[in-house]
Amino acid sequence: MYSFISALRPVPISELPLPVLLLNNRVTAGFPSPAEDLGAQRIDLAKVLITHPQATYFLRASGHSMVEADIFDKDILVVDRAVKPRHNHIVVAVVDGDFTVKKLYQRLGKLKLKAANPTFPDIVPKDGQTIEVWGVVTSCIKQFAV
Repeated sequence: MYSFISALRPVPISELPLPVLLLNNRVTAGFPSPAEDLGAQRIDLAKVLITHPQATYFLRASGHSMVEADIFDKDILVVDRAVKPRHNHIVVAVVDGDFTVKKLYQRLGKLKLKAANPTFPDIVPKDGQTIEVWGVVTSCIKQFAV
């Protein structure tokens, strides 16, 4: 069983504005500082997360094969098709027509797609099997509460 990406028809996000409010303060994992005032500025998430807007897509992860890479079911992946995939990149690939997200292994002329969960097998191309590296995952957006 593979961890597939749910996307019927990926659409580039090049025209999608993503402005949100960014507080000027950092959030510490220890004790808060009562001396800091809460300031704010606008931040465009597209500028932070996206290098190549015309070639960047959001896809939603489905499954558990990438949990050791901190990619979980329903996370939103930022995928850049303009980035040249290299060894150890996390990539979205199309295997026999189905999307999947895996870590790319490319050494000594051999290619395989490695899961980041030991209970899932690697995908090694078989004779006649079509595998296309579709894009490189550059970020992962998580939602903790709704």
